[in-house]
Amino acid sequence: MPNRLAASRFLWLALVAVLLAAFLLKPALRRLFPIPYAREIAAAAQENALDPFLLAALVRVESGFNPRAVSSRGARGLMQVMPDTGQWIASQMGWSAFDPDDLFEPELNLRMGAWYLRALLDQFDGRPVVALAAYNAGRTRVQEWLAQGRWDGREETLEDIPFGETRHHVRRVLTTLETYRWLYDGSFQQVSPDLNRM
Repeated sequence: MPNRLAASRFLWLALVAVLLAAFLLKPALRRLFPIPYAREIAAAAQENALDPFLLAALVRVESGFNPRAVSSRGARGLMQVMPDTGQWIASQMGWSAFDPDDLFEPELNLRMGAWYLRALLDQFDGRPVVALAAYNAGRTRVQEWLAQGRWDGREETLEDIPFGETRHHVRRVLTTLETYRWLYDGSFQQVSPDLNRM
């Protein structure tokens, strides 16, 4: 009986210690996982009916919040939009003038990337995992994978995604998404006090 009591006390103390550490560490961890451009991300997410944490996670993975980022394939800006995709998005959004250098403008890049992510979600029946795979590998490829049965589009079967880069990308976005939700208690308003005035 004394061993059970001691074990029970130890478990309770361990649980309290873990919860206290998590509570005290959150502010420090928030500094390691900031969300720059929070106001612009919130606006683009709201405009496109997206979870702002999903958008922020995608930006962190795509560019590390660097608005001047350029990939080896030529994708640009915060959401790493390809110039030809940017041209298509601009035409779909009804914008008459588009210059690939516009993709270096954070607010414009976020609006375009968010619009594209929403279009992918709509195309793939609201399935975020499939939309994220398509954002990385391209819509046509993902359609082929699904049609050929190479991947069923579920998070549980990410290992079946034919491209390692895309598998890794989707995993990183989902992990970052859950990290942000935990750090900010599921409320994007906690990211910045300014967001309360939106």
